[in-house]
Amino acid sequence: MITTLTAHPSVDLTVTLAGRLDRGAVLRADRAAAQAGGKGVNISRAAAAAGVPTLAVFPAVADDPFVHELVAAGVPAEPVGPAGAIRTNITISEADGTTTKVNSTAGPAAPELLGALEQALLTAAARARWVVLAGSLPPGTPDDWYADLAAGLGRTPARIAVDTSDEPLRILVDRLAPGTAPHLLKPNAEELASLTGHAGADLEDDPAVAARAARELLDRGVDAVLVTLGGAGAVLATAAGTWHASTPPTTVVSTVGAGDSSLFGYLLGDLRQLAPEQRLALAVAYGSAAAGLPGTTIPTPSQVHPELVSVRSLDPTEGALR
Repeated sequence: MITTLTAHPSVDLTVTLAGRLDRGAVLRADRAAAQAGGKGVNISRAAAAAGVPTLAVFPAVADDPFVHELVAAGVPAEPVGPAGAIRTNITISEADGTTTKVNSTAGPAAPELLGALEQALLTAAARARWVVLAGSLPPGTPDDWYADLAAGLGRTPARIAVDTSDEPLRILVDRLAPGTAPHLLKPNAEELASLTGHAGADLEDDPAVAARAARELLDRGVDAVLVTLGGAGAVLATAAGTWHASTPPTTVVSTVGAGDSSLFGYLLGDLRQLAPEQRLALAVAYGSAAAGLPGTTIPTPSQVHPELVSVRSLDPTEGALR
């Protein structure tokens, strides 16, 4: 089972334009759609669509429409209170695939809410293969909360994956140590650059540079680092080696949710006991499929084609794998 925590969930409102975004003008939307979202929620959506047991943990009252929508979509949910109103994030999608995001912020998270979320997660971890800590933290949450959670979850049977940014990610990485580090980190190029002192553009331009930066985190106890590079694909670093996967030809409609789909693809590969390079191919296939769908639509397995992903080893003695 994949258990996800979305500490800062959102209603994702996507507005699709027929042309370009013209600031200051009155524009007509081709369509608008809203759905329950957030990084962990998106991963649980992907899991449910693939028939993988999952549980989405997030702050909400039980009768919130957010919860009803997920349950109606077949996504097992565990809302945790006391919680306030769920924020709304707006995505403006242009005809050429350019996306502009306007994210809002929820109200402050009370200590009793954080404690209840932690307890729910620790309970669920007892029967999970993976626990995923994903997304930003709501106001009032200590920046070291993910680091503390990861340490506590390290005493459970579950494997831990983290996808976050900014100060919570920096503190988590500062505390990395063999035996207590999360099993998987999924930074993008900018996030990895901020942790290792590289330039984000250098990581996107040269997968070998991204791999060297990712290996710095392996040296500090992380089992695997999946670095998403947008249109340049992704890099995977593990103790067994490093690989780069190129994206298959994709008409980009919206990049929102592509990183979440990539992370799920990797986890699905692990559940299927695939080799690391095959997990990377599945991750990139899921991310590419998501980028070709509108809004935060999460792909189904029939829309994912890992056989179209080209993977090559970045280790000196190895060549192309597919």
